[in-house]
Amino acid sequence: MPPMVESATGFTLGCDHCVSGSPNEQAAFNFEAAFGQMKLKEGQGQEKSNAWGRDQKRGEYNTKSHVVLTTHPRRGSPIQIKWGATSPAERGPIIATLSQPRLRNAIGTHNGSYSVYRSIAVAAGKMDPMFRPDLHNTAPPVMIPPNPSWFDPTKIVSMDPWGHMIVDSYGSHLKEGVDIRPTIAITKAHIQMLELVEAMEKGRLQADGNILQSDGSCVVTKAAIEHVWYLPGVAQRFNITEATLRRCMFEQTGGMFPELITRSDLEVFLPPIGGLTVYIFGPAEYLQDPSKVCTVRVHDECNGSDVFGSDICTCRPYLVHGIEECVRTAQNGGVGVIVYFRKEGRSLGEVTKFLVYNARKRQEGGDRAETYFHRTACVAGVEDMRFQELMPDALHWLGITKIDKLISMSDMKYNAITGSGIKVLERVPIPDDMIPADAHVEIDAKMYAGYYVPEEKRAIINDDFVKQSKGRGLDA
Repeated sequence: MPPMVESATGFTLGCDHCVSGSPNEQAAFNFEAAFGQMKLKEGQGQEKSNAWGRDQKRGEYNTKSHVVLTTHPRRGSPIQIKWGATSPAERGPIIATLSQPRLRNAIGTHNGSYSVYRSIAVAAGKMDPMFRPDLHNTAPPVMIPPNPSWFDPTKIVSMDPWGHMIVDSYGSHLKEGVDIRPTIAITKAHIQMLELVEAMEKGRLQADGNILQSDGSCVVTKAAIEHVWYLPGVAQRFNITEATLRRCMFEQTGGMFPELITRSDLEVFLPPIGGLTVYIFGPAEYLQDPSKVCTVRVHDECNGSDVFGSDICTCRPYLVHGIEECVRTAQNGGVGVIVYFRKEGRSLGEVTKFLVYNARKRQEGGDRAETYFHRTACVAGVEDMRFQELMPDALHWLGITKIDKLISMSDMKYNAITGSGIKVLERVPIPDDMIPADAHVEIDAKMYAGYYVPEEKRAIINDDFVKQSKGRGLDA
């Protein structure tokens, strides 16, 4: 019998090498039998807790097996990962599923931050913990094929380039019962934004019945991408040691992933963070053709502006401008790309962002461009945590080697893209008439701090300029 430890929370603990049975036997979990014995008797509903707690009461989820710790295995997964290999077979599948502990070759699990909600669904008895998705008919309608960047372990380190080709690439593993999941999904869609209708009414765009429909909707190909981090490569991007990266991620997540410290044999990590979405305007095959004009906007999430139209920043207007330029490029025989990252509030989060808004508006002298970044650092401890070093991976996955029009003024994004080997021929600023009234503080502060400044404005961006830019009060 394997050693067992009764923890303070009432769980019975054991290491993952203590789990008996083969991977297939472990996967053959009798969901109905296990959950059928967990039904509480009539009248006990008020006494139960949602899970095993310190009160020793048990909720709906109460399997007979012990809790499996994955920190110190007797042996590693028999399925190895060779990052940057030239074929999916040589690279090996990434197994971050939970149904076969002995086969896991990655830290973390699928669905990013949504994995927490999955745990609630299992705890509440709403989901089979050993559920496997039926991937029939889920294949991409548009394929992003391999390109040389997929085979360079330094070019793509934050996503699995084979993540949308699971069925085709690892069909033999799937037939043998290995639980492998896609980390990329590609589909087609029509997107609708009122600003595009306005652009048509003003004559900036015209419907063509292909890219842009008469009702203002755009036909796009879109890809949802989960983060898959190759830890040695991520550490190299930030010019730090892998040991430092692992320790800081372990400590700064409250010890959420002890394998970061104890499992140096596992080099791949699926972090519990929001992913990204790629929107392609025009033929996807043009992305890997440098003779075609390519327009790109890399956009970081801003719920307040992107969704609700807040006028304190330029996020949604710049996103709309990027989409307009992508549509125009595609209509003229090129291809446009919007890469949308879930990096709310410069990756500081929305709570921190709103606190900063209050601090900016209430400071002595009011909301001013000259103190824009300082106010953020006072609340968050850092001006920006987006760290664009990993951002170009999505562009390399698509096969982009040249960007004719980069719809961005960000020096950090430009430096990251060009530093990764992608040529940028033109940087396109947001038009002045698209800047909301209260957003001049933001855009003026960024231009003063080093963002791209159009030639006609360079002479006026100085100390006096930044001191004159002020926003409205908090109660205005």
